[in-house]
Parts: sequence; C-alpha cells; structure tokens
Amino acid sequence: MNSEEIFALTENFVASTYKRFPLALVRGEGVKVWDAEDNEYLDCLAGIAVCNLGHCHPRVTAAIAQQATRLMHVSNLYHIESQSRLARLLCELSFAEKVFFCNSGAEANEAAIKLARRYGHEVKGEGVKRIITMHHSFHGRTMATITATGQKKVQTGYQPLLDGFDYVPFNDIEAVAAAITEKTCAVLVEPIQGEGGVILPAPDYLSRLRRLCDERDVLLILDEVQTGIGRTGAFFAHQHSDIAPDILTAAKALGNGFPIGAMLAIDRVMRYFGPGSHGSTFGGNPLASAAALATIETMCAEKIVDKVVQTGAFLVAGLKQLKQSFPEIIGDIRGLGLMVGVDLKVPVAEVVEACLKSRLLVGSAGDNTLRLTPPLIIEKAEIETLLQVLTEVFRVY
Repeated sequence: MNSEEIFALTENFVASTYKRFPLALVRGEGVKVWDAEDNEYLDCLAGIAVCNLGHCHPRVTAAIAQQATRLMHVSNLYHIESQSRLARLLCELSFAEKVFFCNSGAEANEAAIKLARRYGHEVKGEGVKRIITMHHSFHGRTMATITATGQKKVQTGYQPLLDGFDYVPFNDIEAVAAAITEKTCAVLVEPIQGEGGVILPAPDYLSRLRRLCDERDVLLILDEVQTGIGRTGAFFAHQHSDIAPDILTAAKALGNGFPIGAMLAIDRVMRYFGPGSHGSTFGGNPLASAAALATIETMCAEKIVDKVVQTGAFLVAGLKQLKQSFPEIIGDIRGLGLMVGVDLKVPVAEVVEACLKSRLLVGSAGDNTLRLTPPLIIEKAEIETLLQVLTEVFRVY
C-alpha cells in the first residue's frame, strides 16, 4: 500500500484520538525509518523514548521470533521462565526485590497507586489513601492516572475524577511537606518531567524528597516510565541521586517497542499485593518477557548506558552552539543523557513539521519545547545530521 491508501484507511477506521502527521512508516533499522514510498528518515524521537536500542535490533528481533515459535502466551496462573528471569534481572539492576508485570506505563502507574493505597490501608488504617503528585506531571490515560496527572487538559471531560490526590509544585520540597497529612500514603513523582517539557529538578531534590518521606513515614513512588532503561545515562534516573524509592514504574523502552510495563517494589511494600489483589491477563507473558529480557541483556552486554552520558553531552553542546547562532529562536536547553528539551521562541509545532519535511523525526513537550529522545545507539555523525537539519530549519525564521 502507498501512503495515501494508508492515510485513507486510518481516517475511515481508526479512532481520531491522535493528531497524526502525514507520514506512514513501514520499516525501521537502527536510528532510521522508511515510509511507504521508501523515503528515509532519521528518527530522533524513537517512538517517544521507546526504541532505545533502535529499530529492529537483531538480538531483540531474534528473541521475539524464537519465542513466537515456542510459546506466545499462557496465563499468569502458571510459572513463566522468561518472566521470572526478567524479574531477577530487573531486581539485580535496581533497588527492587519483587516485580509486577503489566502492559504499559499507565498500567504500571495504576498498579503503583493501588499498591500504595493498599499499603496505607493495611499498615496505617482505613482512609490512609491520599497520594501527592506534581503540577505538570504526566502518569497515563486511565482514570486513576489522569487524576494523578497534574494537567487539567488531560482531565477535561472525565469528571468526576478519582478521589485521593493532592497536587503541589514540582521541585518544591516545602510544598510536599506542607501537603502531607495523616491520610497521606505516598508521594508520586517523575525524576524528570517528560511530557511537562523535560523539566529537571534541583540536584538534591530526590534525596531531600527521600528523607522527607522517611521522616513522615510515607512511600516514595518514582514514575520512570520515560526516564528508565538507560535514557538518562543511568539504568534508572534516580540512580544519579544515589537514592532508592519504595515503588518504581517502568515501561516504554523496557521491551524496545514490544508492549510491556513493570511495577517494581521492595518486599516490605509488595507483600501487600497478595493472590487476587491485582492482575493482568497479558502482563509479562512469554513473548513480552522474552522481548524485554533480550533488550536489557543486550543493553548490558553492549554497555549501551555507559555511552549515553557522552553522547548526550555531545548533543547538548551542539545545541548550545546552535543557540549562539539563533538566540532569537532558542531559549533554555535542558537534559540528562539523551532526554533533551529545547525551549523555543517560535511555535514548536512549526519546527516539528519543518523537520519532518527535512526527513527528521522530533517531538514536542510542555508549552513550547522541542523534545529530542533518539535511540541510545545514535552516533555522533547522526547527531551532527540532526543539528544540521535544525540549523536549516531555524534559518527560515
């Protein structure tokens, strides 16, 4: 099928929940993708921080193909080898002692919310269910996670929202302290606000938040759906701060494009998720777990995370040079590893569309921020191509 035929099918039969670009991608390899007419694009969005190993990594593809010939799905009523091995590896790479598997970041956050509430009820008593979240946060699209999300635009039209959430400014420890009451069971926060505009907190924010949660006896939940699996130059972003949460959520890059989510926790908390307390039909099934296991094993074997800090620094340095050439267009540049946001003084939507016409895929976040989340395997030469395209786009203004 050609692109126009695909566009027509989408228009006629797919729900209009996305404002799609006029692009039908049909093939990918590494940091490049091709449309139905075989035009090549440099992908510096990676499915929004999903394809950390790039598209169709041979080890991940082989693991999926091999597992598909053996066993694709069984119920979680039975033991699943790839799931158990994946859980062990995640625990070895993190603070966690147990893992619950699901299908997405929203489901992982839903699980974390349920676990925190159940913990509060069982340990502290009935009614201890409130969770503090941050303004401009994003935690998913389920009813619980849009309520947890501190953005009115994702909540509009879905009232009444779920009770039990209190919102405070991001990067404000005093506001969190003031919001904690005897009914608070947890604080939920992204180490870096992705959808909010790639907003980084103060360097000591997470460590101070950890101490506050310990002092006030509430759980610390970290949403690492976007920041996890090597994106920031550590396997999980909170590891830069040398702290450990009580609960953590992961998804996006976990399966390098194959849908899988995970909620990680310490035993002291996870023990309150007993038989029948929560579940997922497809969560951590043999095929999904094989994809995620191959993804993480490949990242470890090829030392992908070790390269991210240097590559990210090269990207940011190039963007800062670009800012010197276009100070009337480029504002603040923020990032950690290969999670980078560039505030623009011109409409970001125009820039994203202009990049697309130049066969570069980038995204947007926050009010007017250009979002760059390329595959972690991107090379400096490809970053130079990215910078050259941006230079040509900015020259028009």
